[in-house]
Amino acid sequence: MVEAYGDGGFRISGITWRGPVIVFPHRSVAWPEANLETLSTEMLAPVLAVDDVPEILLLGCGPTTVLVPAQLRSEIRARGPVIDAMDTGAACRTYNILMTEGRRVAAALLPIG
Repeated sequence: MVEAYGDGGFRISGITWRGPVIVFPHRSVAWPEANLETLSTEMLAPVLAVDDVPEILLLGCGPTTVLVPAQLRSEIRARGPVIDAMDTGAACRTYNILMTEGRRVAAALLPIG
């Protein structure tokens, strides 16, 4: 669960992460290639390459929402998940709700502040 966010990082299941992170139900990984201006399927490889590809990929865009280009949205959907972009706070809250519902979800999160 995402317990806190802000000040350039996150607290996820008791562990502090600095910078961008990808959160899965059973683990989190640093996301060193996070750049929304050049977002691609290759940058999301940690999500798309897992054995149990999530049905939903939340994209936490920082303080404001950034639209995902239709072509990229289609490429990601062809590999499994529906991508849903929103500000990072909303992505953290949505991730936690979907987790409690038992959904197969991952969140690629950019820090705020």
